Amino acid sequence: MIMSKTRSVTTKLGVASVFAATISGSALAASSPVLKQDDFVGISFWIISMALIAATVFFFLERDRVSAKWKTSLTVSGLVTLVAAVHYFYMRDVWVATGSTPTVFRYIDWLITVPLLMIEFYLILSAITKVPVGVFWRLMIGTLVMLIGGYLGEAGYMAVWPAFIIGMAGWAYILYEIFAGQAGKINAQSAPPAVQSAFNTMRWIVTIGWAIYPVGYFFGYLTGMSPESSANALNIIYNGADVLNKIAFGLIIWTVAVSETENAKAK
Repeated sequence: MIMSKTRSVTTKLGVASVFAATISGSALAASSPVLKQDDFVGISFWIISMALIAATVFFFLERDRVSAKWKTSLTVSGLVTLVAAVHYFYMRDVWVATGSTPTVFRYIDWLITVPLLMIEFYLILSAITKVPVGVFWRLMIGTLVMLIGGYLGEAGYMAVWPAFIIGMAGWAYILYEIFAGQAGKINAQSAPPAVQSAFNTMRWIVTIGWAIYPVGYFFGYLTGMSPESSANALNIIYNGADVLNKIAFGLIIWTVAVSETENAKAK
């Protein structure tokens, strides 16, 4: 039995190592520009891509530690960090090669990962009670409004201030749903203490952690700084926000999943 478990763990670690090496190797093979040691923005792209790969391996390995109802949530957490890691390799290449902000790659990443993060609110509640599908769609609508508004401003399809206001309106809609809307009410009325704690922490990340993105947008487009300074500020702020919000979200899910699983086993 012990030998069987040891072989299982060894196999999982081996698969995880190959998985991480494949991602990083593919990205490196596609990377022709050389990252300079004094390019702090480029270095931030690199560090964050490594952190996201590590988080991906961790979340996928930890799926076997939790009960079945939490596996989907951890899988989604791993997918968020995996998708973000791949995009960060390519965003780094765009930055190093051109010195310009990789706006298109960043919004492609967000268009995939931010809805997945919103799905986590739906999944964590669905693991403990029946949740109306309207909660899911309202979170999706708020997410799309927020992202589309931001992209229109950053890509130059709309004046930056109106686009900023549209993006903020989408964010405000999400905050309403998770605090005062149906999602917030279901959490308060039906969730056990561990899930309530996780849900509350997640929504404060959406409130405080996501507030970093408007700060980045402001410094990137609304301060009147030189184009180089604006690009540096925007990318460093966005990069820091991404690594905090995406990995932290997954760690919160993992914490409550492990806690709920261990409590169920103890009963």
